[in-house]
Amino acid sequence: MAHHLHLVLGLGLLTATITLAGCSSRTEEAAPQAVATAAAPASDTFAFNVGAYRAHALRDGTVEFPNDNKVFGIGHTPEEVAEVLKSAGLPTDKLQLGLDPLLVQTADHVLLFDTGAGGNFGDGAGHLDAALAAAGVAPASITDIFISHVHGDHVGGIVNSDGTARFPDATIHISQPEWDFLKSQSSESAGKLGINNYDALMAAMTPHVAPFVPGRQIIPGEVEAIEIRGHTPGHSGYRITEGQSMLLYIGDAMHHYAVSVQKPDWPNGFDADQPTAAASRASLLKEIAPQDMRVYAVHFPFPGLGKFVQDEAGFRWLPE
Repeated sequence: MAHHLHLVLGLGLLTATITLAGCSSRTEEAAPQAVATAAAPASDTFAFNVGAYRAHALRDGTVEFPNDNKVFGIGHTPEEVAEVLKSAGLPTDKLQLGLDPLLVQTADHVLLFDTGAGGNFGDGAGHLDAALAAAGVAPASITDIFISHVHGDHVGGIVNSDGTARFPDATIHISQPEWDFLKSQSSESAGKLGINNYDALMAAMTPHVAPFVPGRQIIPGEVEAIEIRGHTPGHSGYRITEGQSMLLYIGDAMHHYAVSVQKPDWPNGFDADQPTAAASRASLLKEIAPQDMRVYAVHFPFPGLGKFVQDEAGFRWLPE
């Protein structure tokens, strides 16, 4: 069955509908396990602007994986992955991902896009409080949280270590399919999604959740959800707009700034529906690179801000 990735992109009102490959569900399988590693000494925030909005990349931590084809390059060899890593000047025996939620301050709202790992990934992650403090923002001042999907490194920060809500006054925006998926879990199955505190998370989220239909405007003129299929049942990116300025938050549409971009067709162990996720990566690159679009990639090297560009060799990530 064909699926469609609906992207409302660009500075105007361009709407593209891109047909993707068929899929087979893997949502019940365990997600590959990450090893959280201590972030290198650096600032916990990176400040920038989206038009008149003030934004901050927030350093929550890092996670690391061996180059063993269990996550990256499934169906290929460590040597093939190593060639991509080497071309980017990276170690060839491991792959490191950032965990970098995004904060955006508008005239009327304080917006947080994903919440980091909380206590789900050990001491190498879950540093959102320190990053918010460095940005001069108190958790209680967050008005809206936008969840891309419900893996533990994206929803873990919703809950404090004592099980209470970290953001007591925030509305939590999440697509209806993703919210239904989370509600269908048990404590045991949630552990396979990297969520170690399922009961506390559900208690903290439920009173504040505002589910949305995929692809809808959430805050008119400020935030629009972008449906990007394949990673989880209701995975969403978000388009943040201020006047003629725009930033596309891609969630987990891509994970590694070299492998995911240079080899978008390679299966990824994190994706519940690997063929559709691979098609989504390819479609995103083809759609947004020619538009010179500004992108925020939560798992790319801190601060995860840049653009995709295309040359004779293919696509690559160009950080700001």
